Amino acid sequence: MDELPEEEKPGIPAWVVTFADLMSLLMCFFVLLLSFSEIDAQKFKQIAGELSKAFGVQRDVPALEIPKGTSPIFDKFSPAPPEPTVVNEVKQTTTDEAPELQTLKSPTDMAVEAAMEEQMQETMDDILKVLEPAIADGRINVSEDQRRIVIRVEEKGSFPSGSAQLTWEFEGLLLDMAEVIEGIPGDLTIEGHTDNVPIRTDRFYSNWDLSAARSAAVANVLVARDQVEPTRLSVTGLADTEPRVPNTSAENRAKNRRVEIIIDLSGPMQEQEVRLRELIQSESDDAESSLGIESESDSSTPNEISW
Repeated sequence: MDELPEEEKPGIPAWVVTFADLMSLLMCFFVLLLSFSEIDAQKFKQIAGELSKAFGVQRDVPALEIPKGTSPIFDKFSPAPPEPTVVNEVKQTTTDEAPELQTLKSPTDMAVEAAMEEQMQETMDDILKVLEPAIADGRINVSEDQRRIVIRVEEKGSFPSGSAQLTWEFEGLLLDMAEVIEGIPGDLTIEGHTDNVPIRTDRFYSNWDLSAARSAAVANVLVARDQVEPTRLSVTGLADTEPRVPNTSAENRAKNRRVEIIIDLSGPMQEQEVRLRELIQSESDDAESSLGIESESDSSTPNEISW
């Protein structure tokens, strides 16, 4: 008898092999695509962080940039404009910022300048001592204008209203003033001033006449006893052309009615400076020749200086 064929056991269908081959080919295809692509590390980290956060495993703050190293110098001096502070701000003064540069003064210049200031103060003190009662009453005001001494005589107590006749009390004060002015060099200018109220009398045709007459009256008293040389004097009437304050009230108009005695010391002080420099240089030369050493020029300044 013929043998019966053996029954085949059931197995994997044939199409599975084909499907497996196809999957292998697709995997190889995607691996090749991934290998040829470029990965953006920053974007990848950001996406990975978002996914981790969505799944509840976020523990750190998401990084938007790749961490970089820091430098203490870079942190201290950043390129951004810093806020100016007193400690950190360093400013250099240039010639453009300071066009007028202060020059150093020599010892001789400082000594001469100090001597001139002392002489000016002594002259002011002598005048203030004589005029102290009138200054206290407000009839006279004394001021210093650079190298000029201005003695301002108010109308109150010195002239009657609308008159150029000095009061006897003020005339005596001017005689005492003449004794002091006699020892002070320099030119004297006597200026008469009025307010802006017009005047028309038998004696004074206008404020020009009144201001000139008042300044002339003061000059006459100063030269009455031959104490002040007339050649030093100049008399001027300025009417209302140079008011101290606006003529807007009776009080202001009273301040503008005045006589000013101006002592100009610029010329005598300039001559005094020349003499002092020559004296200092002469004493310095004598000290060097006698001792054979250099001497400081400021040490030879005279203790007392007089006109």
